[in-house]
Amino acid sequence: MKDINCIRKEADFDQIKRCQEQLSEAEEAVSALTDKLSLVSNSVRLKILYVLQTEERLCVCDLSDILNMTIPAVSQHLRKLKDRDFVKAEKEGQTIFYSLRNDHRELLAPFFNLITHQPEAI
Repeated sequence: MKDINCIRKEADFDQIKRCQEQLSEAEEAVSALTDKLSLVSNSVRLKILYVLQTEERLCVCDLSDILNMTIPAVSQHLRKLKDRDFVKAEKEGQTIFYSLRNDHRELLAPFFNLITHQPEAI
């Protein structure tokens, strides 16, 4: 074990080993979750996802008006969300509608709940 300056009297090496093994087993899942959370840590992307979870589907023009942003700026955020499978796109005529993918609703639900019901907890 590395030489670490610590004030504890004794190390619980079994506990340390158990925690290291637990983290080792979870490494892939931790990496995947970190990747997803880093994407939604951007306030614009989180706002897009938040609106999509209630409105079901919106086009880029709708989102541009809602967010008071240019269409190209919103499109860049949507592209990142689509590339990472957070949103899906459906074309109807000339218009592309975006919606939140169901497999990410569960991951995002606690954050949306905090925004909606407990903003003071954030």
